[in-house]
Amino acid sequence: MLSVFDIFKIGIGPSSSHTVGPMRAAGQFVRALERDGLLRRTVQVRADLYGSLGATGRGHATDLGVILGLLGEKPDTVDPAQVAPRLADIRRSGELRLLDVHPVAFRRGRDIVFKPDSALPEHPNGIRLAAFAADDTLLAERYYFSIGGGFVIERGFDDAPEGADGAPSIWPYPFGTGAELVARAQESGRSIAEMMLANECVYRTEAEVRAGLLNIWDAMKQCVDRGFGIDNAGAAEPLPGPLNIRRRAPALYRELSVRNSDTEGVDPLAAMDWVNAFAMAVNEENAARGRIVTAPTNGAAGVIPAVLHYYVKFSPGVTDDGVITFLLTAAAIGMLYKANASISGAEVGCQGEVGVACSMAAGGLTAVLGGTPAQVENGAEIGMEHNLGLTCDPVGGLVQIPCIERNAMGAIKAINAARMALRGDGKHYVSLDAVIKTMLQTGEDMKSKYKETSLGGLAVNVVEC
Repeated sequence: MLSVFDIFKIGIGPSSSHTVGPMRAAGQFVRALERDGLLRRTVQVRADLYGSLGATGRGHATDLGVILGLLGEKPDTVDPAQVAPRLADIRRSGELRLLDVHPVAFRRGRDIVFKPDSALPEHPNGIRLAAFAADDTLLAERYYFSIGGGFVIERGFDDAPEGADGAPSIWPYPFGTGAELVARAQESGRSIAEMMLANECVYRTEAEVRAGLLNIWDAMKQCVDRGFGIDNAGAAEPLPGPLNIRRRAPALYRELSVRNSDTEGVDPLAAMDWVNAFAMAVNEENAARGRIVTAPTNGAAGVIPAVLHYYVKFSPGVTDDGVITFLLTAAAIGMLYKANASISGAEVGCQGEVGVACSMAAGGLTAVLGGTPAQVENGAEIGMEHNLGLTCDPVGGLVQIPCIERNAMGAIKAINAARMALRGDGKHYVSLDAVIKTMLQTGEDMKSKYKETSLGGLAVNVVEC
């Protein structure tokens, strides 16, 4: 069992698996050096990036993530505005201060090595981190795997929910499948969100859980505002990388704001335009390496905020309780995918990112619009069923094309999936568990060139200008 705060984590763009995960891995590595008394003896560190990290790591800023982790920065507290100046200082001085205290000589091209043609057996996103003494003696060597959504495991160790140390291992409402989730809700008479809240209170007080979730929602709102260009001069600049993509969300926001104030007629599809704007704002901000919430990954970070904004903007009588119910329900769905399949584009393609986000958002929206647990499960199933086989083929290795628009499409699908589920009674032929199993099998059958390597699909059929 994971925590809702494992599924929703605050970090920076452009990728949870390729930026946030490597940052966490590098941070764990240098803190292990300090703990083992090796930090002061270290004169050089080296990071080898394997598989998908090696193939698309440059476009996904994996080297940036490693550097920030070595500096001791953490994804949820790093200041995106200070990243460029700090990198410039390292490049100018040729020196990097491990944990921001111990200096070592550092050259980006020498000390971070991309190995796209080599893969570690455990996972496509593999990292080897090594520390050397003055006589070139290897002081320490550790292997990490960035398994999606900012989750990191070290070779020989299992992953564990953050903040779970010392917490009781017994959950009041444990579940491992969608069928168990619905059955426990029906047996207890509680909603999925109410069961999730009770489980979270194993770790924290109810007040802390609620405050933490509202902090997540606040981070999502701030991300949308920055993506719209509200108090963000950077929104006028092209997105990083050689594609020179200009942001579209600020202009769309301005157009919709004017149209929204026009009393001469009502566009019946205006809500769809707003959903597109919300999703694109988030993912353009992600591509610009801004602050983001993994939901459940950075590449799919726009779907859930867009659908949640849709709920808040277009539903009557919305309260903080509704937002909390949405996030808790969506997280329960995300846990099922994390436990029984994957949320890593490098492992199963974009069906494991945008597809999972769509499924989570559909479940969350169904819940806050009055759906039963069975209808929530149905909405989540519909959301994934129609994303099966979705490939991850980013042009130029950047989280821009087709990622930005794909989040908008995923949000629209989620809303439709919820509406379809709400028009039914919860009974349906294909179960959520069956579609999760199918997603994993489809990902295993998918050729590696369609799984975040930029070696197939749009990545090779679109000319980079």
